[in-house]
Amino acid sequence: ADAYIFFDLDETLWDFKRNSVETLQDLFALYRLEEKGLKEDTFYSRYHYHNNIYWDLFRKGLLAREDLRVIRFLTTLKDFDITDDALAKSMSETYLRLLPTKTRLFDHALDVLAYLHQKYSLHIITNGFEEVQFKKLKNSGITSYFKNVITSEMAGSQKPNREIFKYAFDKTSASVLNSIFIGDSMEADIAGAKSIGMDHVFFNPERTIHYEQLTHEIYSLAELKNIL
Repeated sequence: ADAYIFFDLDETLWDFKRNSVETLQDLFALYRLEEKGLKEDTFYSRYHYHNNIYWDLFRKGLLAREDLRVIRFLTTLKDFDITDDALAKSMSETYLRLLPTKTRLFDHALDVLAYLHQKYSLHIITNGFEEVQFKKLKNSGITSYFKNVITSEMAGSQKPNREIFKYAFDKTSASVLNSIFIGDSMEADIAGAKSIGMDHVFFNPERTIHYEQLTHEIYSLAELKNIL
């Protein structure tokens, strides 16, 4: 295989939203949050609201990883007038333990990976936490498709920074000319691929409206078979 395909993991192959909701449902039951006066759907929406804000700060280098993990639960609980550091810390640990055991992939993911694996060299570039990402791949049964899993921790740089892509090229001996990047995030994945001049596929299952010039755009992973 002289051509290299780099995939993002969360929300591109591994269905982060659905897997996260399942994990939050588990937490809601395990910690008996209903007895503490929480409503299930409000709990999810407040968690996602805070999580998005803190992830943004983390990506910009303004928040440490360990702080991100706990503070999102602390502030969510505060919305329900609960101030309990120990509870937030415990919830954070349980969430990170359970989340990577969830196995929902996007439709056609397995089929497309089996198809591409025969023709190309496949790799992952992810901003997610290293130990968590490896577990997700293993539990959802897709580890064997990928030669390298490049994480931001390993590279010392996050998407969209050029450094993580350069690191990936060094590690895989790929180059801009014989590679393509597939991801769902315009800010991290597509902007990163563009900054280094790499062909890219924007995975847009929600059909989000945008005005970007793209190499390719797909609404279902099955469409990769037409492109590649």
